[in-house]
Amino acid sequence: MARVLTGIQSSGRPHLGNILGAIVPAIQLAKENTEESYIFIADFHSLTSSKDGVLRKENTLAVAAAWLAFGLDIEKTVFYRQSRRPEVAELTWYLNCFTPFPMLANAHSFKDKSERLADVNAGLFTYPVLMAADILLYSADLVPVGKDQMQHLEMTRDIATAFNRIVEEEILTIPEARISESVKTIPGTDGQKMSKSYGNYIDIFLPEKQLKKNINRIITDSTALEDPKDPDTCNVFKLYSLIAEESQTAQLREKYLGGNYGYGHAKKEFYELILDKYAQERKAFDFYMAHPDEIEVKLAAGEEKAKTEGEKILNRVREKLGFR
Repeated sequence: MARVLTGIQSSGRPHLGNILGAIVPAIQLAKENTEESYIFIADFHSLTSSKDGVLRKENTLAVAAAWLAFGLDIEKTVFYRQSRRPEVAELTWYLNCFTPFPMLANAHSFKDKSERLADVNAGLFTYPVLMAADILLYSADLVPVGKDQMQHLEMTRDIATAFNRIVEEEILTIPEARISESVKTIPGTDGQKMSKSYGNYIDIFLPEKQLKKNINRIITDSTALEDPKDPDTCNVFKLYSLIAEESQTAQLREKYLGGNYGYGHAKKEFYELILDKYAQERKAFDFYMAHPDEIEVKLAAGEEKAKTEGEKILNRVREKLGFR
């Protein structure tokens, strides 16, 4: 099979949206793949929004712990921190010089904040080029992305195509996107897409009391306890159905439609479902967070593998551009 690459920012602890939308699908894909997959923690990317070094270290460990807690096999996966491989920063500079200004000015990551340019740093503006370097440095064939990231993948393809054409050699692999139609947008506690930037996420790794408070923040309507409720418009039901078995979801739907069942009851069932479904993962996450040396050993092994592979491409790029 093709080489697959994916990454998650360390701008916060992994939330349920990250787990369902990226971590679980990527681990499953790695199990099915006969070639090594590349999975990295995008800590360079997090610098565009957070300048707190202590917090970034904590978040990086939490992201790594989440991947490991969900069963990432580091024997079949090159698992590494983006920042520990400086080759990606060097390649980013080279690719910056092949990337036209209008392409970056049209990127969603920039345009969404372009009305307040004082809030836009150069890192945010060139974010898509760093993302391209992440992919191209390791000759990735397939990149799992959500539909909202598809533009950045297309930009990666355009940058690589332009580079190969200008240097007159097929050095950079043109990646393909892998979009899973089965992965739906994960709603947050306020009904918007679950996101660290919105502060509307569910953190399944929280201690029990904090997790309960987190779930109780889910916004619901004011339908009276005794009245029937529409499960299809309820954020609690939507979240519950994403991780429950079909039979469990069907039973909860009947409770909604039958009346005399409040949103507080539904939140309690969602809370208990998380504790039951993710009991093993929560325990493993706590272990890794209490033993960061275990995480460091696993990441260091992946970072050595990433160095060996990344230097192959970078040396060819350097030679073509006269830097060797």
